[in-house]
Amino acid sequence: MTNYSNDPKIAGKSSLKTIREAINDALRAEMRRDPTVIVLGEEVSGGAGCPGEDDAYGGVFGVTKGLMPEFGRERVIDTPISEAAIIGAAAGAANNGLRPVAELMFFDFIGVSFDQIFNQTAKFRYMFGGKSKTPLVIRATVGGGWRAGAQHSSMLHSIVTHIAGLKVVMPSNAYDAKGLMVQAIRDDDPIIFLEHKTMYDNTCEVPDEQYAIPFGEAAFPRHGTDVTIVAISNMVTRAIEAADILAKEGISCEVIDPRTVSPLDDEAILESVEVTGRLVVVDEGNPRCGLASDIAGIVAEKGFHSLIAPIRTVTAPHTPVPFAPELEDAYIPSVEKILAAVREVIGG
Repeated sequence: MTNYSNDPKIAGKSSLKTIREAINDALRAEMRRDPTVIVLGEEVSGGAGCPGEDDAYGGVFGVTKGLMPEFGRERVIDTPISEAAIIGAAAGAANNGLRPVAELMFFDFIGVSFDQIFNQTAKFRYMFGGKSKTPLVIRATVGGGWRAGAQHSSMLHSIVTHIAGLKVVMPSNAYDAKGLMVQAIRDDDPIIFLEHKTMYDNTCEVPDEQYAIPFGEAAFPRHGTDVTIVAISNMVTRAIEAADILAKEGISCEVIDPRTVSPLDDEAILESVEVTGRLVVVDEGNPRCGLASDIAGIVAEKGFHSLIAPIRTVTAPHTPVPFAPELEDAYIPSVEKILAAVREVIGG
């Protein structure tokens, strides 16, 4: 259990960075440190044979910008527009001595490469009796709010969280994004690293040096005694905003950011609920078989004796993400919906 705002690592030399810059920093430093780290995906390199600068934008969100000029096209590899090829090549490379970081532009496209992920990559270590390592990081964007339509805006993290053999990382700020990416690249298991596309320009103080954040350790951006709010990815900032509003009403909220959903720091959640007696789980994913339901189920099973009010979940509705801006805004869980859920459990 870590309060990242008080982490001693941040006391050193640091600077204000966006999540995009923090991930780029982690990739660059790890590629300098370890020559087996490679990056591959669509438009991560680019520019070959074209006039102008010999460098692409760095993927559709610019995260890998500047890596190719430093490390060359043998380590920053543009691929065909084929998610199956990207993940298949990356899985093979990971089993043969490299540490690939593969980029899927949008996690909605996971279906095209799902067999390579869940039926091969996730099972290599198990099928080969622990003798096989698969140090593969799969980066992808998730979430709505970018006006990209239903086929580019889903939160599908619960699907990969369900799969044994995968570790699933969902940073909510630049500090965590850098530390978790470093840990992911150095890990010997396959990692799904999910970046919310609306958060890339969010900033915070990030140490200039390399540091790793262990998986399975939740962060506590707010401490409180009345209600536990567990929030995932972009919902963390909304939960913090709601907690600040509720504090003015005399309601003390503890906000927990799991940072990784597999492994999940369920111990931190249960310990918090033991103090507060109330739980609200906020997730942009769909409600059926989703992460909010999973966390609620864990607390209902293992921490029922601590509860003094029913658990409430705040999620998107069970529909595809709408394209109309007004509908998309209504679809994504809002601060107002979080406030209503907390007030409901307090009243209960």
